[in-house]
Amino acid sequence: MHGVIKRALRAGRRRAHLPGARPSPAQRHSLVGPPGLWEMKRRFQFEFLIANGLQPESQLLDIGCGTLRGGIPLIDYLQAGHYAGVEARAEVLEEGRRELADAGLEHKRPLLIHAEDPAQVQLQAPVDVAWAFSVLFHMSDQIVDACIGLVARELTDGGTFYANVSLGDHREQQGQWQGFPVISRPRQFYEGLAAQHALSMSDVGRLDTLGHGTGLGDRSMMLRFARLPAGG
Repeated sequence: MHGVIKRALRAGRRRAHLPGARPSPAQRHSLVGPPGLWEMKRRFQFEFLIANGLQPESQLLDIGCGTLRGGIPLIDYLQAGHYAGVEARAEVLEEGRRELADAGLEHKRPLLIHAEDPAQVQLQAPVDVAWAFSVLFHMSDQIVDACIGLVARELTDGGTFYANVSLGDHREQQGQWQGFPVISRPRQFYEGLAAQHALSMSDVGRLDTLGHGTGLGDRSMMLRFARLPAGG
């Protein structure tokens, strides 16, 4: 397991020494987060999903896959064709495709989809695990609804969806990041959408208690969504 992460990180470091105008890993992944934290965030995503049941044969949907900062070790771990990533920014997804080529993982045939509206996404297989890391709090209410609708439509019976969100007593925009809003919402907002799409919702824990170690007080809450039993 740890060998997969080490291979992915070594691939990222090799890129900085190749000729031409390729960005360094920190430069590339600054499109999706703090440049000095990309390795930690890659490692956290992989280890969290493995600890929560992701298997090589699982079908994974990565919502907001970006530059494949988290996707590379997951693509390496999963069987070929078992990773699907969705990204709203075409130029960022193009960097993800370059990251895939630089890591030598094109043979894993991930499905990488550019889509601004999750409601328009069509996948090739049902999803066992869906993942949205630090994504939902950058979305409008309408897009969050569409995102959860996509998961509910594609999730297998027994499948799970993990997403971290910023919770607050009221809906409040706390700032912006790269043109996207940073929005806190009351828990009832997510509970209502879960119920609307026939999903259950529960807390997993705050990021700063789950090993996401930035030292910045990662207080966003990781939520777990699952399909309700028929008639539940």
